[in-house]
Amino acid sequence: MFLVSCLLAALVAGSLVYCLLMLIAVRRYLAVPRPPLTAPMPISILKPLAGVDEGLEENLRSFFGQQYPAGFEILCAVRSEADPAAAIVRKVHAGFPAVPFELIITGEPPYPNAKVFSLDRMFRAARHDVLVMSDSDIRVTSDMLTRIAAEFQDPAVDLATCPYRAVPGGSFWSRLEAIGMNTEFWGSALVARMLEGMKFAVGPTIAARRRVIGKIGGFDRLKDYLAEDFVMGKFAAGEGCGVILSSYVIEHRIGTQPLFPNAIHRVRWCRSTRRSRPAGYTGQLFTNPLPLALILVAVTPSWWPLAAITLAVRALAAWAVAGPVLHDRLIARYWWLVPVEDIAGCLFWIAGFFGNTIHWRGRRYYLKPDGTFVLAAPSEP
Repeated sequence: MFLVSCLLAALVAGSLVYCLLMLIAVRRYLAVPRPPLTAPMPISILKPLAGVDEGLEENLRSFFGQQYPAGFEILCAVRSEADPAAAIVRKVHAGFPAVPFELIITGEPPYPNAKVFSLDRMFRAARHDVLVMSDSDIRVTSDMLTRIAAEFQDPAVDLATCPYRAVPGGSFWSRLEAIGMNTEFWGSALVARMLEGMKFAVGPTIAARRRVIGKIGGFDRLKDYLAEDFVMGKFAAGEGCGVILSSYVIEHRIGTQPLFPNAIHRVRWCRSTRRSRPAGYTGQLFTNPLPLALILVAVTPSWWPLAAITLAVRALAAWAVAGPVLHDRLIARYWWLVPVEDIAGCLFWIAGFFGNTIHWRGRRYYLKPDGTFVLAAPSEP
């Protein structure tokens, strides 16, 4: 029992070091200068749509209502005219008739990743050099393009991934997930940025120069990956492109999900992460300081002071990410749910080690060891 307690104490200590690294990573991210816009360039916004997300109309309005001096166009893609998202985006565009707009009907995607096929079709139709690829569940302020264009004034910047502030729907489970995203997930991303540099991207909103897509082999190279956002950044960094974490924080409207759909979604995310970067996924053990401390106290109650210290340090790290970086008000209101989400997140992390199939948009897929995925036949594992 003594050896088990010592091992657990060492893991907790490692987790505390990780929390301290998170605080340093936050400070370094906030210290990056935010340049003003002096040389605006035209921008193409690419929006893949599939069905009606909660708040879709307002999300789209936030993009059509950009106050940007150089001009921009918006391209959206749906599989068919029957998709209700097509009617909604046309309605939104009617309120902004001066914004150049095109709706592309893609048909059934030949790629495993339907989003990548939509991006490919819009990329071919886009007229401008700088592309902003953004999901349908994203909402922004009217200065988003101005902030991103200011960063692309630096010729060394080729691709920028926008941090996001998760905004939950009305369910308890979506609130828990948002708390995890706004504390643990982005804390991990900031630490990775500090230790390794930006060798990844995060999917909800990515801006890139057109040449980057060519350098990485086009969207065809991404079509078999579930985490196409992560590998886009990875491939771009591998080709020597300049990848940054943008200063502009978007809103990721994750919607209202009851327990079962939310659990399926979170397990899918964990399994995808494990396949995309297996070593990093295993290392996430140290991103669970509070669960580790609770296990330690359950084994050896006399270690409770370390658990108290862990709770305080974890709370400080969570606030540093959610507050100064993401400007999130959720944590201030539901701070008491951070320990609950830490435990739930740890359980989902453990579940992510088991199984290689996922459910996504009504279909079942099999994840391969290299991070690619294929439609799973009923007989496949």
